Amino acid sequence: MEEVNQTVVSEFILLGLCDAWELQAFLLLVFPLLYLITILGNNFTVLLIISDLHLHSPMYFLLANLSFIDFCLSSVITPKMITDFLKEHKTISFGGCMCQIFFGHFFGGSEMVLLVLMAYDRYVAICKPLHYSSIMNKQMCIWLVMTSWITGFVHSISQLAIIVKLPFCGPRELDSFFCDIPLVIKLACMDTYILEKLINADSGVLATTCFILLLISYTYILLTVCHQSKDGASKALSTCTAHITVVVLFFGPCIFIYLCPLGITWVDKFLAVFYAVITPLLNPAIYTLRNKEIKIAIKRL
Repeated sequence: MEEVNQTVVSEFILLGLCDAWELQAFLLLVFPLLYLITILGNNFTVLLIISDLHLHSPMYFLLANLSFIDFCLSSVITPKMITDFLKEHKTISFGGCMCQIFFGHFFGGSEMVLLVLMAYDRYVAICKPLHYSSIMNKQMCIWLVMTSWITGFVHSISQLAIIVKLPFCGPRELDSFFCDIPLVIKLACMDTYILEKLINADSGVLATTCFILLLISYTYILLTVCHQSKDGASKALSTCTAHITVVVLFFGPCIFIYLCPLGITWVDKFLAVFYAVITPLLNPAIYTLRNKEIKIAIKRL
C-alpha cells in the first residue's frame, strides 16, 4: 500500500468565534469598525511621521515601522474573520491557511524584535544622551529595522517549513476563526509530539528572549530615570510608560497562546482576538495620545 505522504485535505473548516447568530451579527457590526479604525490610525501615524520633518528622528522612525507592522498583522486575520460572519459554512483553503500562518508569524516575530529595538533606542536616549546622535544614526536605524524584518522572516519560514510538509488527511475542523500552528498541527495524520515541542521551542525562544531583553532594558532605564532631574525624569517616564504598556499588551496574549497554553477554547479565542485585533488598534492610540510631539504635529496639519 502506498504511504500517505502528501496533503489530502484541500481546505480546513473554521468553527469561528461563536455559534450564536445574534452574537455574530453584533460582531459583524463591531469588528469592521475596529478594523477601519486600525487601518486609519496606523496609516495616519506612518504618513504623519513621514510628512512632518520635526518627527524625522530614530524614535519616530521605529514607531512608523511599528504602525506599519500592526496594520499588516491585523490585515492577515481580521478581513477573513469579518467575511466569515456572513457565512454559515466557514472554510479556508490549505494555501490560505499556510499564508495566514506564515504572515502571522512573520509580522508577529518582526514586532517582537522591533519592540526590543525601540527599548534600545530609549535606553541610548536616556542613559547615554550625549552619544545618542552618533549611536542612533540613519544607517544604524535602517540596520535595526532590517534586523527585525529578517528575524521575523527566519522565524516564520522555519515554522512554515515544518507545517507544510505534514500529511493532512482528516479531520479538518479548526475550533478557531483563523489558522495557527498549535491547532493545525494537531490535525496531521501522524504523531506530532516532537514537532509540537520543536515549534514551541522556536516560538518560545524568540518570545522569551525578547521579553527578557525588554525587562532588562526598561528596568535599567527606570533606574536611570530616578536619578535624573524632575522634568527630564517625567518626560522619560512618560515615554517609557507608553512603550511598557504596548509590550504588556502584545506579549501577554502571546505568552498564554504559545508558551503557557491554557487549553480553554473560549480563553484562547479571546486572547487571539486581543492579539490580532485589539493590540494593533491600541498601539497608535497609546503612542499618539501620550506623545506631545505627535499632538503638536497633528495641530500643524
